[in-house]
Amino acid sequence: MSTPDATETIFDHQGGTAAPWYEARDLSDEKRAFFRERALRSRTAKLAALEAEPAADFVAHRPALDPAQLMPCVGPHLLPALSLFSGGGGLDLGFERAGFAHIASYDTLEAAGETLLANRPSWEVHSQDDGDVRGVDWRRLRGELAVLHGGPPCQPFSVAGRQRGQADARNMLPEFLRAVLESRPLAFVCENVPALAGPKFAPYLHKHFLGPLSREYCVTRFRLSAHDFGVPQLRHRVFFVGFRSSRALQRFQPPDPTHRADHLARGPAPALTARKRTLGVRAALGLGDIGVDGLAPTVRSTLTGPRHTTSILSSVSAQRAWAELQIWPNGVARTRSAAARFPTENGHFRLAVADVALLQGFPSWWHFHGAVYMSLGQIGNSVAPPIAYRVARAVAHALGV
Repeated sequence: MSTPDATETIFDHQGGTAAPWYEARDLSDEKRAFFRERALRSRTAKLAALEAEPAADFVAHRPALDPAQLMPCVGPHLLPALSLFSGGGGLDLGFERAGFAHIASYDTLEAAGETLLANRPSWEVHSQDDGDVRGVDWRRLRGELAVLHGGPPCQPFSVAGRQRGQADARNMLPEFLRAVLESRPLAFVCENVPALAGPKFAPYLHKHFLGPLSREYCVTRFRLSAHDFGVPQLRHRVFFVGFRSSRALQRFQPPDPTHRADHLARGPAPALTARKRTLGVRAALGLGDIGVDGLAPTVRSTLTGPRHTTSILSSVSAQRAWAELQIWPNGVARTRSAAARFPTENGHFRLAVADVALLQGFPSWWHFHGAVYMSLGQIGNSVAPPIAYRVARAVAHALGV
């Protein structure tokens, strides 16, 4: 879910960022001094941790959640699927496990290309300049695609991205539209933040996306939540699914929840259902029982903003939730052994990249490449694979397989 120039840091002559989508925080001198001192303290601790030897008795925690079990492989029907804005491969992986044949992936991030090829060496992957969808003539794929799927960058429509919509240079929704209309797949799947389907962007959405699509496609939209599919995270997304055949749309049913999240219940305990219970964060990661557990706050993409960061913290309320879970959302480590060498000041559990990937629904064998902030950015920008998998299965059923 990345975009040309979306993660490039652009600095003006005074050392600040000139990226058009960034607005600097209005901080007092006192606040700036506080953050500067905290950053210095963190850097000093990090350097000391890097020089330390791993503890001889270090044993990595054993997660109780295996996201691969949320996506049991379907016998391949090999309907061809093309991926745009592929990022770390959430949609790609979900569609693969639902039986689709991978045609190609496109993303401008070099690290995203490395991630996809490292996990699937046989895939056709376009990255960096070659992954810029703006330069591709999709008409050459007419008659060859069953599904075109992608998550155009959400920052133009998200609160964290300032919601500039059409005025944001990162808005790639028009490119997704062009790809669909030029390649004319049997179906398409477009994912984004729920705000895109809200009242603020309703006029833009209908005039520049749904309107043009409706001339050739029958389109439906629906909202899904990650925790309804076994992913231990509060993450809501909107999906637009379109079919060239009205009969296919009639057969299509948005996926029903496979899990229940008791952590969100208010009042009396809900009646037991046939659905499995979504694990809380601590249980999913295999951490000790502290008497409190719950869903992870939404994992923030570390590619948002002008500076490299290894914090997945998304808001003040999220900070309180992480603190209650006794999990430290800042300074995610590359590996679990590195996290163990670098204890937090308050004694809370430090996350590793593999832990964050698990909380997003990626199996342990799906590895992310690039610097830590880049790996976390790919994870935070990805569609949770178990959701992608369920949507892919529903689409395949509508297409008659």
